[in-house]
Amino acid sequence: MQVGFIGIGRMGSGMAANLLAAGHALTAYNRSTAKAESLVGKGAKLAKTPGEAALGDVVITMLANDQAVEQAVFGEAGLLESLPHGAIHLSMSTISYALAERLAAAHRDQGQEFVAAPVFGRPDAASAAKLFIVAGGKTDAVARCQPLFDALGQRTFIVSDAAPTANLVKLSGNFLIAAVIEGLGEAVTLVSKAGVDRAQYVDLLTSTLFGAPVYKTYGALIAEEHYHPPGFKAELGHKDMRLALSAAQQLQAPMPLASLLADRFLALMAAGGGALDWSALALIAIVAREVMGLARLATIETLRHRADAVHALSRFDRRVRSVLCTGVLPATWNSHGGHSRTAT
Repeated sequence: MQVGFIGIGRMGSGMAANLLAAGHALTAYNRSTAKAESLVGKGAKLAKTPGEAALGDVVITMLANDQAVEQAVFGEAGLLESLPHGAIHLSMSTISYALAERLAAAHRDQGQEFVAAPVFGRPDAASAAKLFIVAGGKTDAVARCQPLFDALGQRTFIVSDAAPTANLVKLSGNFLIAAVIEGLGEAVTLVSKAGVDRAQYVDLLTSTLFGAPVYKTYGALIAEEHYHPPGFKAELGHKDMRLALSAAQQLQAPMPLASLLADRFLALMAAGGGALDWSALALIAIVAREVMGLARLATIETLRHRADAVHALSRFDRRVRSVLCTGVLPATWNSHGGHSRTAT
């Protein structure tokens, strides 16, 4: 199959490589060409514009947000004006319900097909072709995409013949993941204050009633404080909570917990943690635990390390930002939730 692929990021690079390995002819486009060049040695061609990548049977978009998708589709030399009649735009990004509706209408007016197929899985799952794919669109168009799904994921769920419904399902899933992260962060903080080892606690949870992959994956990240490099950035988590809330307003479905999660992500971003993995949401609970004793928490070395970035901030703010920007707890924050006696 002649496939275009737009968006060679941490997810897209592994997905594009798997399509090549499955024997599909691939033309890749990325705003930063260096990221796409790695695919050339595997047999891909490079496109100079999104439109050049959309001349085949299917063009896939795997981009970070609505704005990037809109630019690739509707912008200058975009794919909408280049995609052949009857060809498919396969949107695998996590985008808003409203944009998915707009894309479906625009492609219908152009005599093109639109299939939404966002994915569940982090970059390691994308590279291993172990994604879970949620697909929506006309039956025949989805069927034409099935060989691509087989090359990219371990299972495909077809949820509707209306493509935007797949995006709504994906947003609901990301909302649930964020809720799990928030719950784990609070629970781990609670028991660690009583002296329970974080890793041992997560092992207990995931070996008993909480054995689902989402608890295992994010429980381990939180226990190990492994927030960088990010598999999925906190700023993208905030974006998805906003998109879920927008869809909830459109469909008149109250989501008070989503509002709380959006605010929690915003707090993390405001403190400089937007580029950390979204599991760093747990740091908000940890900082709240320690906030009354921050004057004794950070070592002089940590303060000096962050001083260039936070020179204008108060000493209190510098210590909070050191934790949230790096995703690393100072050594003086002990595992029992107590404080070091080191004063600075």
